[in-house]
Amino acid sequence: MKRRNNGFERFCFQNRNKGIPNLMLYISLGCALVYLFSLISNNSILYAVLCFDRALILRGQIWRLFTYPLTFGYGYNILVLAIVLFCYYTLGRAMENIWGTLKFNLFYLCGIVMMDVYCLIFNCYASASYLNLSLFLSYATMYPDARFLLLYIIPVKAWIFALVDLALVVYGLIAYPFPDNLFSVISLANYFLFFGKDVLNVIPMSWRINARRLVDRIRGKATGSKKAKTIPFPSAGSYEATTAKTQAPYTHRCTVCGRTDVSNPELEFRYCSKCNGYYCYCQDHINNHAHIQ
Repeated sequence: MKRRNNGFERFCFQNRNKGIPNLMLYISLGCALVYLFSLISNNSILYAVLCFDRALILRGQIWRLFTYPLTFGYGYNILVLAIVLFCYYTLGRAMENIWGTLKFNLFYLCGIVMMDVYCLIFNCYASASYLNLSLFLSYATMYPDARFLLLYIIPVKAWIFALVDLALVVYGLIAYPFPDNLFSVISLANYFLFFGKDVLNVIPMSWRINARRLVDRIRGKATGSKKAKTIPFPSAGSYEATTAKTQAPYTHRCTVCGRTDVSNPELEFRYCSKCNGYYCYCQDHINNHAHIQ
């Protein structure tokens, strides 16, 4: 799995300029135009033509599989919609600058395809709300300490908003009946697929360290007495071998995951210029960590 992931990352990096540049700009402008047309004409004909409709798709109107993200603004206040679309454009542009055009296109397309498949199978109504939310979660995972202004006044770190959003997704799993309860998870499947275990970055480092210590203590208490009875006293030779193995020298060690160039020689390691100090990160976390100040 790791090798395939490295191959995918390498492919996206080598072809980072391929695809549709400024994808979120076109989607945001499309949503705005559809909204303004419906507002001026005082009807929802254009929404009806572009929205997801399983029965009509099966009759041949396959464009609906890809045009329903343009109906995102239906029912919004014009001022609220303008703010939301600008935020999504800004986040999408930031993600495209980090990942490259190709990877960002694949990220957004993957979310659309997963929703299409799920909604066609279970006859659900597809919406781009959670798909656009995945942009925010992706940015918060890469930059958990970034600050957003709540009500344009109160600065709140991105990881707090991300945890609230994920909590609402979990609440939806419990509160709504099947298959609607799984739609939010399917809509965010592209986020979980592209980030994997790195989604834990939205949890503060101090929380993860304390949780790891707590788990180690619980395991130690549960197995300590058994180890004392079953494990014999090591000989001098075995002790030296074990010490040499655990203290194997390494040149680079990732500050986030702890992997080294000895334990994982296939990884690349770099040092972050934005952290206040000499901190090393592996290729999975060099662009995906909280800067140490």
